[in-house]
Amino acid sequence: MTTDTIILVAEDDLGHFALIKKNLYRCCVSSDILHFKDGQEILDFLFGQNGIAKITPHVSYILLLDIRMPKVDGVEVLERIKRDEELRKIPVIMLTTTDDPHEIDRCYALGANLYISKPTDYNKFMDTIERLGSFLSLLSVKVPIIQAAGQEA
Repeated sequence: MTTDTIILVAEDDLGHFALIKKNLYRCCVSSDILHFKDGQEILDFLFGQNGIAKITPHVSYILLLDIRMPKVDGVEVLERIKRDEELRKIPVIMLTTTDDPHEIDRCYALGANLYISKPTDYNKFMDTIERLGSFLSLLSVKVPIIQAAGQEA
């Protein structure tokens, strides 16, 4: 993955975010990592608050998205992103404690690119994030460049 790709993490648990960030960096992920504490914050970043999106044009993004978040849950965020012609290009990895098969099927049906259940055990959680980091860094992931929602390229 190039450093021109920014990892967006929508996660309401600050401890989980700290572990995600730490372990991604430990696995040679050199991208910037931005944190959003609820679904509304990530929607404001992508779609704009008062019509002004905060994404940087001509940059690639990957979104790690929790499901259970305040204000707007991750499933609704996923649905909104995948309905937008430009933002649907963003790879969305659901990273959540929810392991309900119906929820997993629903997220894939809505366009999730990958669904990872966060283990409740600390060491297993760290191992899962390290594997995710290895996946992102070793595959030299090619991520589409996007514009703000509704903008022309």
